Amino acid sequence: MNTMEKSSVTELVETAGHAGSEWLSRYSSSLMNVFGTPQRVLVRGAGCLVWDADGKEYLDLLGGIAVNALGHAHPFVTSVIASQLATLGHVSNFFTSPTQVALAEKLLELAHAPAGSKVFFSNSGTEANEAAFKLARRNTGEGPVKRTKIIALEGAFHGRTMGALALTAKEAYRAPFEPLPGGVVHIPFGDVEALKAAVDETVAAVFLEPIQGEAGVRPLPPGYLKAAREVTARTGALLILDEVQTGIGRTGKWLASEDAGIVPDAITLAKGLGGGFPIGALITFGEGTSSLLSAGQHGTTFGGNPVATAAALATLHALESQNVLANATAVGEHLRSALAAIPGVTEVRGEGLLIGFDLDADVAPAVVQAGLDAGFIVNSPGPRTIRLAPPLILTTAQADTFLAAFPAILQTAKDAQ
Repeated sequence: MNTMEKSSVTELVETAGHAGSEWLSRYSSSLMNVFGTPQRVLVRGAGCLVWDADGKEYLDLLGGIAVNALGHAHPFVTSVIASQLATLGHVSNFFTSPTQVALAEKLLELAHAPAGSKVFFSNSGTEANEAAFKLARRNTGEGPVKRTKIIALEGAFHGRTMGALALTAKEAYRAPFEPLPGGVVHIPFGDVEALKAAVDETVAAVFLEPIQGEAGVRPLPPGYLKAAREVTARTGALLILDEVQTGIGRTGKWLASEDAGIVPDAITLAKGLGGGFPIGALITFGEGTSSLLSAGQHGTTFGGNPVATAAALATLHALESQNVLANATAVGEHLRSALAAIPGVTEVRGEGLLIGFDLDADVAPAVVQAGLDAGFIVNSPGPRTIRLAPPLILTTAQADTFLAAFPAILQTAKDAQ
C-alpha cells in the first residue's frame, strides 16, 4: 500500500473524529443489532491493556472471551502474521502450505493423538463444532439399529450456526430458529447416571465441554469424562470434546481434558489457538474416526489459510517458549483464592485463567458496568455470575489491581440497583 492509499484508509477511519459517542452513533447506523450496543469503542491494545476512543485505559480480564491468549499486539505473533501475509496470504483448499501442515502436526503432538489421527481447520469454534456435528452424523453404525441421536448437556454452548445451535441448550438462542437439525437430546449436567441411561446403541455421539464457559464456568465433576468414555466406547458412540474455550493453555494445560486419563474420538479448538487471529480446528483421534468424513463431504474456503496457520504456530511457540501455561496456573490460583475471600463472593470456580464466581445478589450486569467505569473489562454470563478469561500473560500485580478494586466495584453495582 503506497502513502496515498494509506492516507485514504486513515481518512475513512478518522472521518467522524475520535469520540466514542460518534463511533457508536455510526455503529448503530451501519451494523446489524445482533450484539446490542457495544460497551466501548476500543482503538488500541498492548499486552493485557486496551484503550478506548476517548483515551481511557482498561485492564482486559476477558481477553476477547478467551481469545487473546498472549494479550494484544504481541510483537512475535504480529511480526509472523505480517511476514506470512507479505509472502503468501490465501491459496484455496486446492493447495496446501507448509504452515498448514506444520500446525496440524503440532496439534496432533500436543493432543497426544495416536497414529491415524487427523486435523480439519476452520475459521471459528462454531465451524469446528459444525464439522464435528457432521462427523457424528457419519457414525451411523453398520447393524440393523442405526445411530441417529446426539447427546449434549443442559447448559451447553457449542455455537450459533444451525448444527452447533442444535447442540446448544439455551432456549432463548434456539427458539427463534426452530426447527433445528433433529436428534439432539439434552441431559442433566454432570449426572453420570443420566448419561449412562441416555447413551445406547442409537446414539451417534456425545458432545461435552470439560468446563461450561457460557453457563458460568461450570467444570464437569471428577470422573464424568471417564464415565463418558466408558459408555460411548461400549455403545459405539463418539465422544467429542468441545475445548473451544478451554483449550490452548486456558486452564494451565494444553487441553482441559488431558488429566482425565482418556482418549476421546474428537476435540474441537478455536479461540486462543490463533492468539487473536481467526482459526478453529477439529482433531479426530485414530484412523477409524478420521475416515468418517471423506473427500467432498466437508470443506471451507478460508480454513487453514497460510496466515491463520502461521498465527497459530507463532502463538503455540510463544506459549511454550515463554512458560505461559505455568503463569496461567499460578495467577489463576492466586485470583481464585483471593476472590473467595472477598465479602459478597459466594462461590469461585474454574481452572487456570478461566474463572467464574458468583455474587450474593443479582448485580452481575451492573458489576460489568461499574468495572468498566473503574477501568476493568469483565463479563457476566448470568445475573449473579462474573466470568474472567484474561490473557494468559496476566501478571500477579495486574490481578492484584482488580482484586483491590473489586469490593468497591461490587458496592457501586449494588448501590445502582
